[in-house]
Amino acid sequence: MAVRERVVRMSVEQPLWRALTGYRVMTLLYAVLVFAAGRDRYERPAIAVAYLAVLAVWTLATLPKVANAASCTTRFLVADLTLALTGILLTPLADAHAQSVDGPTLPTIWTAGSVLAYAIKGGWRWAGVASSLVAVANIIERGHPTRDTVHNVILVWVASIAIGYVVEVARASERTLARALEIEAATRERERLARDIHDSVLQVLAMVQRRGTALGGEAAELGRMAGEQEVALRTLVAGGLTRPSHVSEDASEGAVVRAVETGDEPGDTAGPVDLRALLAPRAGARVTLSDPGAPVLLPPPAARELAAAVGAALDNVRVHAGEDARAWILVEDWPDEVIVTVRDDGPGIPEGRLAQAEGEGRMGVALSIRGRLRDLGGTAELISVPGQGTEVELKVPRPPRDARGKAGEK
Repeated sequence: MAVRERVVRMSVEQPLWRALTGYRVMTLLYAVLVFAAGRDRYERPAIAVAYLAVLAVWTLATLPKVANAASCTTRFLVADLTLALTGILLTPLADAHAQSVDGPTLPTIWTAGSVLAYAIKGGWRWAGVASSLVAVANIIERGHPTRDTVHNVILVWVASIAIGYVVEVARASERTLARALEIEAATRERERLARDIHDSVLQVLAMVQRRGTALGGEAAELGRMAGEQEVALRTLVAGGLTRPSHVSEDASEGAVVRAVETGDEPGDTAGPVDLRALLAPRAGARVTLSDPGAPVLLPPPAARELAAAVGAALDNVRVHAGEDARAWILVEDWPDEVIVTVRDDGPGIPEGRLAQAEGEGRMGVALSIRGRLRDLGGTAELISVPGQGTEVELKVPRPPRDARGKAGEK
């Protein structure tokens, strides 16, 4: 079976860092072109050339710094913004008429890239501080607040704060999603363990209690102790399913998505399994198995869980219908699903008994049967009429044909 994996913490802010990298390069070229186009008006062009040369070296050398949040350190942000503010304040020295004609500053719109780095790294509060410093520098450079200056300052201020706020919301959403995936994976693992416990330990304890009570004497005391342990274990299993514990973030980061998206266990890389081979050991003197003549192929996890659900249904027949009850297993292989029906000739289940059993912590049908089928994307329907036996219909959807082909090749 092909296992699809993705990284839980694939941050939505990563595309913003890539966009910022391109923005810084393009705005550097724009600043150079603006200077080249209006070079004649500069009284001290050497200052502008020297600053743009430093800006070019800094921009190209620090491209890795704006590749992600980890590389973009606070020290880098301070140095980057300082370079932008220096360029704004140097503009009147290079162009004495800049204040009167309201011309562009030396870094032009490159300054916005520095402010946006603050927004992506630290959120809207950092963006507000950086854009406010840029506003102060622009007002000092102009000598007085002009209409165009105020317009540009407000534009950068609003845009950077909005981007910073969006980044903070995205980070909170990522944390919520990751936690939800962790809880879901932990809950599924608990349910799987609870099913295994029900199919083995709880069944043995229940049998010891019944046999001990029937034999009497010291065996009755042993049966009583087994019954107490059965009740305690059922309570523990039922309680654990309602209180998922904390899952380690580092340990679960990769496994969470595999468990949620595929339901596979580690090592499930073998080809399809013939369901008939897993059900054949269930047949016996009082259990009749009817299956197709051709193999009923399913992915290993689905085949194992479906066979375990059939086993749980047969255990219920033995425990509740009596040792003399007969059972029939019918396997139907359809193009889009596999249906397994388990029917018995027992006394049936009284109305409301299943809900009462779940309330008492007896989770056989809820976990060993319905829980397994739910995890496989299938359904389990139980039909019982008092005095006419019980029928359990288990349906498991087939994977797409191309997925089955890939599974067979692995």
